[in-house]
Amino acid sequence: MEAKEIAKLAQIASVLEVSGWPKPGNVHRTRNYDDMVFEDFIISGVVIGNTVEELANQSREIDDLSNAELGKYILQAVNETDKWIANNTNLGIMMMCIPIASAAAISNNFDEIQENVGHLMKSTTVEDAVNLYDAINVADAGGMGNHEEFDVMSEKAKDELRTNNQTMFDVLEISASWDRLANELTNRMPVCFDIGYPTFSNFLRTCEDVDVINKATVLTFITILSQIPDTLISRKYGDEIAESVSKKADEVLKFKDDGSFVEKLLEFDDYLYENNYNPGTTADLTATSIFISYLEMGFNSNF
Repeated sequence: MEAKEIAKLAQIASVLEVSGWPKPGNVHRTRNYDDMVFEDFIISGVVIGNTVEELANQSREIDDLSNAELGKYILQAVNETDKWIANNTNLGIMMMCIPIASAAAISNNFDEIQENVGHLMKSTTVEDAVNLYDAINVADAGGMGNHEEFDVMSEKAKDELRTNNQTMFDVLEISASWDRLANELTNRMPVCFDIGYPTFSNFLRTCEDVDVINKATVLTFITILSQIPDTLISRKYGDEIAESVSKKADEVLKFKDDGSFVEKLLEFDDYLYENNYNPGTTADLTATSIFISYLEMGFNSNF
């Protein structure tokens, strides 16, 4: 697939995720938060395009996967976003979508992408880790520096990475027990490929409603949340709260074929908003799942 197409699909996925309505607990088209608004996410979804295209073009030229420079492009995307908006809107999405975009660029067909994501991540370098630390600091990602083993805020952190020869894969593997995105990145993204992508794609194929894309986005989000406790909520409020949110999501999901589904979603949205329970990790997983779904359509020429 052409690099321009991969970039467009990453942009589309980012914009569709935030546009999902009513997507409980996060910014969406009728719900802003005090520190970030709907337009912030639209802008961040657009400005990543050049970075993803550059990455995809470079990925085709490398003869060694360690030269993919995934960390560099994650940092580049976050820096570009930081020029336009003052909030961390897409660090997690870029951490996930940069390896997928690189994998798509070097894959001969869709079925190779997941395996190539695994190969690329295991081939990451110390400099990838250094660039990831810089990206986390630029984005000021809350909660990611609270564990001593992953102290990205330490002044000596980057020197320690080089001294210990720790790659991006290494540091993410350390944090995989408490951070779902790190877990995904070190295990070939099972939630996105095995839960999110099938949910989105299957609904798109079987539903004939005019707003099928929006419905597929919301259904993907609520399906992931119902099965996978959100680790952003876990880091802020504890595992018990995150698990209770997932149980509530599962209860809402039972009404997906009922006329009251939107009402249930809105009630759940209000509950999460009022308690400041923000399933931001689930939003990142949803955007990534949408990206994978559109890559499949692109490889199979189903646009």
